Amino acid sequence: MTRVQTILPSAQDVPSNISVPRFLLDDYRHPTRPERLPETPCLIDDATGDKVFMEELRRRTQCLASAMNDKWNLEEGDIVAIMSSNHINFPPCVWATHRLGCIVSTLSPNLSVGELVHHLTIARPSLLFVHSECFLIALQAAAQLLLPTTRIVLLDGSRSFLMDTQLQLRHECFDSLIEQGSLLPPVKEKPFQEGEAKTRIAFLAPSSGTTGVPKAVAISHYNVISIVIQAAIFNRIGENSMGWGARRFRTGDICCGFLPLYHIYGLVYNLHFMLYAGMSLVLAPKFHFESFLQSIERYRMTHLTIVPPQAVLLCKHPAVKKYSLASVRYCIVAAAPLSASLTEGLLRALPNVVHLGQGYGMTETCGTVSMFPLSQNVGTLGSGGQLLPGTSAKVVKENGTIAQTGDIGELYVKGGQVALGYYGDEKATQDAFVDGWLKTGDQVFFKENGDIFIVERIKELIKVKGLQVAPAELEGHLLMHPGIADAAVIGVPDEYAGELPMAFIVLQPPLATLIEQDPNFALELRSSIFKHVSDAKSKHKWLSGGILFTDAIPRNASGKILRRILRETRKHALVSPEVSAIQNSSTEGTPVSAKL
Repeated sequence: MTRVQTILPSAQDVPSNISVPRFLLDDYRHPTRPERLPETPCLIDDATGDKVFMEELRRRTQCLASAMNDKWNLEEGDIVAIMSSNHINFPPCVWATHRLGCIVSTLSPNLSVGELVHHLTIARPSLLFVHSECFLIALQAAAQLLLPTTRIVLLDGSRSFLMDTQLQLRHECFDSLIEQGSLLPPVKEKPFQEGEAKTRIAFLAPSSGTTGVPKAVAISHYNVISIVIQAAIFNRIGENSMGWGARRFRTGDICCGFLPLYHIYGLVYNLHFMLYAGMSLVLAPKFHFESFLQSIERYRMTHLTIVPPQAVLLCKHPAVKKYSLASVRYCIVAAAPLSASLTEGLLRALPNVVHLGQGYGMTETCGTVSMFPLSQNVGTLGSGGQLLPGTSAKVVKENGTIAQTGDIGELYVKGGQVALGYYGDEKATQDAFVDGWLKTGDQVFFKENGDIFIVERIKELIKVKGLQVAPAELEGHLLMHPGIADAAVIGVPDEYAGELPMAFIVLQPPLATLIEQDPNFALELRSSIFKHVSDAKSKHKWLSGGILFTDAIPRNASGKILRRILRETRKHALVSPEVSAIQNSSTEGTPVSAKL
């Protein structure tokens, strides 16, 4: 085998002349699209049980688009940023922006002021929708970029929050915009020309590269539409020849929705694909494990889309026995490889699960490259599944030759889901997107049956609960600490989080002498370094894997850090009581509290 290629959909299978909302909201008819049952809501608010049906979703989107157009006169290609946890108002903000011919930039609600400034500097949005929980952070960041306060909109709730914070004179809110838009004429969405959807950006989705500089992945309307249709064909949605009991996705099914909508997994697969399949999505703002179990039982969820930390909890947390999970028929795990033992544990935890397996993808592939096939009720243990229709792949060895079946090399992929590149970063785009192929940076191998196995991330990104952490970003920040002479960061295995960042620190000479003489000073210094990171970075980037002092950082002749040696060093190093004390006193999110 020199290359793996699935059957390509014909040109008619993936339209290139419509936008995402025209495809999803305007009932674009496609052979794979089932008829949504009238009694099936699109969105359900996890906390309140409020339901939003398709007609109401269309109305909110249209009213919001009219109000945005009237108040700010946004131009085609302008960028609208959304910084929010999951909320039923999030999707209308996305599609109203698209109706106006604008681009959506999705941002984590957990960003620090400095991190938000970086992202906003890349996107330079004309408008910013913000959840109340991160409203003040957004105000501070916007002030640094001179974004007018009149261009910051409260996404959740009403004017009550603005009145409480004495901001009502300067800021609009979602509810008031819907009211205003209901009195305005509908916005007429400008139609795309044939092929235009392939070049028009729909989303700027956050990602990170090996340089440690967060990037914005430019995802086209065609990318989103293509991956939805690819997944639908793969899972044979809309095929009447399949018996009801054999279907993975049925109209009226109910899926969990705690995966963050700013992240590609939640945004595309959880939101766009599930709605396309005629299902309901129960949106929860944050993940809390026992609340998650309660919601499965309360709403009789049929589909779970999770990441390995949730798989660990389902297998091991004692609270699982208190709730009925009998409604769950389908469970897919993605964002990091799942061990065979955890797969077997999930089969025990979910007594009626029929379809269980893994998927593999990345932001640059609009979320998905492969998933476990219909021929396997339980996906091959340890495998990332098989390529979606319309996806080509090749495995390139270090010497540049094409790998054969079973040989390990870097995965290159091509298909309708492969993004346009990195917004505003031509060099990074040229490095990763070559002659139509995306260099994934992941070492993989294929088996004869087409199963793909992910061996190692070449890019050396650390994945904490499915979120990416670039070692170089933390290393650059650590070097700003006055006591640090050199630093390196690696990911260390953690059963709950998948991986955790760990730092190797070379101290300035006077401090290195002091810690040898005074163990208490070593503890204080570790605490200082930990705080140096936790004060400036998002929680998943904290040094929860430990801090180890060392004499030197191993590097090759060109100065590149030899992380392989550091991993070996870490295996043989004893975790000191000081490191354990820092972790126990400074971190949260244990399996007991189970917050993502």
